[in-house]
Amino acid sequence: MEARSSWLFRTCRALKQYLQKRSSGHAAEADAAVQGLNDRGLLVFAHTGDVIRAERLLRQEGFPVEVKGPPPQLRTGCDMVVVFPLLRQAAVLTCLTAHGLEPEQTVTAEDVLLEPVSLFQVRQLDGWLMVRAANMKITIDRADGRIVNISGGGCPDVPWLAHCLCGLRLEEAPPPLALGQTLCCYSLQKAFEELRRLRACGS
Repeated sequence: MEARSSWLFRTCRALKQYLQKRSSGHAAEADAAVQGLNDRGLLVFAHTGDVIRAERLLRQEGFPVEVKGPPPQLRTGCDMVVVFPLLRQAAVLTCLTAHGLEPEQTVTAEDVLLEPVSLFQVRQLDGWLMVRAANMKITIDRADGRIVNISGGGCPDVPWLAHCLCGLRLEEAPPPLALGQTLCCYSLQKAFEELRRLRACGS
């Protein structure tokens, strides 16, 4: 009951902020933000391993899903949620249940009045470009695209991943999930893919 009251308090506070924005002359901005939340649902799991399984399964079944960071009020100790098209909620849940996966919560982004946040943190320092996904970081030299550092996590294979990848050019390096299957490999894979995307866009 206490947790529910806390959630209700935060939701009411977010609603109050939304109404204040409308009344202060930013109605179009506020409406656009809420409209953007109407078509997405969030699957909340207690463990990162369940997020990995759910994303992999749903992608295999053809659902256009993304992994993002949860809004603050949905954080459960797992710093990832699965974002899915709300119109396909019934099919998504049926698919998960058939494979023994049950999310702790299924909510709409509109319910919590907050966007799921990007899974990535990007830093550009001097000649380096670093991307962090969850607890894993990968850094490259922007001049030649060589991987210069891999760190973070708490898995025993992080030193092995660094040994295999550091010194290689990003476009030539094997994807981290080809080297291991731990949670750290999964997070590093996400950072690796985002770094490749940024490089392709000229970063």
